[in-house]
This record gives sequence, C-alpha cells and structure tokens, in this order.
Amino acid sequence: MMKEEKFNHLKTLFEDEDEDEEKIIKATEGIEALLDLIGEDKDREGLQDTPYRFLKAFAEYTQGYKIDPKTYLETQFEAESHDVVVVRDIPFESACEHHLARFHGVAHVAYIPSEKITGLSKFPRMINGYARRLQVQERLTAQVADAIYDVLNPEACAVVIEASHSCMTARGAMAHGSSTKTFAVRGDKNLLDYLK
Repeated sequence: MMKEEKFNHLKTLFEDEDEDEEKIIKATEGIEALLDLIGEDKDREGLQDTPYRFLKAFAEYTQGYKIDPKTYLETQFEAESHDVVVVRDIPFESACEHHLARFHGVAHVAYIPSEKITGLSKFPRMINGYARRLQVQERLTAQVADAIYDVLNPEACAVVIEASHSCMTARGAMAHGSSTKTFAVRGDKNLLDYLK
C-alpha cells in the first residue's frame, strides 16, 4: 500500500478532489496488476514505489491538460516590420495516444506578422503545452499552426514537426532511426521554404 504522503502528493499533482480518491487507488491497482501480468513481484524492493513513480511521471507527461496553450501567445507587442519570423529546433516530448509510448522531436515555426508579434519564448511554451497531452503528431502540428494563426492573426504561418516515435522504433516495426515529418500552413503565403 502506498504511503499517505505519496498518495496526497498524487492528489495534488492530479488536482484530484477528495471524493475522487478512488481514481488514484484504481490507477495504482492497475499498475500493480500490470506488473503482476508480466510476472513481476510488485513487492520487490525496486518495484515497491513504481506505481507512485509512474503516476507522478504520468502527471508530468500530461500537464498540458491543465492549461490552454494558446494563451501563451496572448503576450503581444506591436510589429515594427512585416518580415518573416522563424523559430527553429524547438524540442518537445509527447505521448502517442494509441500506445501511450513516448515520441519526441523538434518543431519549427514561421510567420509573417500583420500587426502583432509575441515573445520568442512563447512558442516553446505553447508547443509543449499541446505536446504534454496524449497526441498524434498530425494533430499536434495542426494545433500549433491554428494557435499561431488564431491568436497572432499573421498574414501567414507554417509549422513543421519532426519526431521519432517509440511506438514505431521500440516495438512493432522496430524501425530504428526512422522519423516522421508533418507540415501545416495557414494563410495566403506558403512559408515552408523558410523551414527547410
């Protein structure tokens, strides 16, 4: 059984109300059952705190559900020019919604400001807000492009995401070294050439 301070820590991480404590108990029991299913001893020294550690990590992996990521882009400044802005190689981590397997990579964004710009640090925050949910790369790419287009109202924007998916490299096809690239373009101009 999980110690009370660890249980209370999980309640805080998941912002769980007292009447929903049963969800944490069921999740803990589910992880213990999974360990049992593969033939492990959940009471072995190295596994005694695994349900707690897993749930703690899972809360961090999915913290994007607690925010509206596009709000990061609401910090804006007057655009002094209407030239292309490019932010490249923004790292992110996410989880595939089909297997709960991790995928990671980089995002590149480009936009042509109309009236407003945002701080460059807002792009990684926004991208990681969407990435820290159960995702598919195609949706993640579209969400980032839509947020930029809807909130900053640029003349155009483009997003390219390149990622390696452990659901494809560590299981199934075992396609080590493979990567996936997705593209999204919004507005009247195709900015993908800036992201190559």
